[in-house]
Amino acid sequence: MQVTTKKTGIPMASNIGIETEAPSSTMMMLDNPYKTVKQLASTNAVVLFSMSGCCMCTVAKRLLFGLGVGPTIIEIDHHGAGPDIQAVLFQLVADGRQPVPAVFVGGKFLGGIETLMGCHINGTLVPLLKEAGALWL
Repeated sequence: MQVTTKKTGIPMASNIGIETEAPSSTMMMLDNPYKTVKQLASTNAVVLFSMSGCCMCTVAKRLLFGLGVGPTIIEIDHHGAGPDIQAVLFQLVADGRQPVPAVFVGGKFLGGIETLMGCHINGTLVPLLKEAGALWL
């Protein structure tokens, strides 16, 4: 996976590196972290919000990569609006749990590591990924 900037103008991070310059359109998106999260989730088949030092985020990445999915990974500790995005994710989780990793599939919030692993174990993850267009086989 490589570092890219999607047509949304929002810098994307991967486990390889971080884009350092943000286009001016990105600065407008940074003003509203809810719109940033919504835009990222709706324009990518799978989005994983992560923290670079989080072991459970690494587990989520390895699971998705192992299934053949190339998720869009946002390392929120390296993102300009990271704290604000994390606040949005806390609202989505709404039960006081750690909001990362936060996984979106097909534009919808799937959940954290427990939900991701649960879906994998009970066999519902692969069909979800296929439906979202993240897997073709």
